[in-house]
Amino acid sequence: MQPDELKIWLNHFEYHAQRPRQVAPGLGDVLTGAERRLIAGSIATFQLGEQSEGHTLVRAAQRFAAARQLPALVRIVELFVREEQHHAALLRAFMEDHHIPLKTRDWTDRVFRCLRRLAGLELYLHVLVTAELIGNVYYRALASATGCQRLKVLCRTLVADELVHVAFESQLLLALSRSRPRWVRRLLRSAHRAFLAGTACIVWLTHRPLLLHCGYGARTFLGLCLAQYGFYLQPLDVPLASGSQRAGRPQRGHR
Repeated sequence: MQPDELKIWLNHFEYHAQRPRQVAPGLGDVLTGAERRLIAGSIATFQLGEQSEGHTLVRAAQRFAAARQLPALVRIVELFVREEQHHAALLRAFMEDHHIPLKTRDWTDRVFRCLRRLAGLELYLHVLVTAELIGNVYYRALASATGCQRLKVLCRTLVADELVHVAFESQLLLALSRSRPRWVRRLLRSAHRAFLAGTACIVWLTHRPLLLHCGYGARTFLGLCLAQYGFYLQPLDVPLASGSQRAGRPQRGHR
């Protein structure tokens, strides 16, 4: 990714750091007992996944940026981590207001954190974008599982930010892949798709009651996750457009 592209992303993240998304007060905030029982354990697992100090990611970005003389990347990652922490705080506030217990540990969260520590920035981004693509499908399902307007708006707020995160991460991953031979790009793409598919299946199994309630069978949920992958990361063999065309990629997040 070129410095001018990073500058555009830095402007975006700095703007939103000064104006973090909020859920407007005064929305209907009634969560029925049945809804609470349905979503409690599931939303607690995703809230746990959102909260991270991001030290590993920042260190990986520092090493990567130093090697390629891209200082703006470190600041972008720091702001990105802050935005993720803000998401965790919004979810925590909702859970506390509705007396939903917080989780301090979950085996799926431990697996993701261990994977992110294995190597450098590129592997971290592959794991991170996988979690976010699946999370976007999950939050849409969660919004449809309740009549609580506050929770619906909260889910839409999280998805809006996460889609921009995915757009940034996918653009960076695509840029990193361009220097590799085509067969290597295809191998990486296949491996990443397989990892996402396996992870989506685990998420469906561990959140099955909520997802089935919303009409998301295993095949439907997996298909939606893979469709998100294809939209953002499939064209590994296609050269990226230049200048403003690349900078406009976040607008694809309407999907």
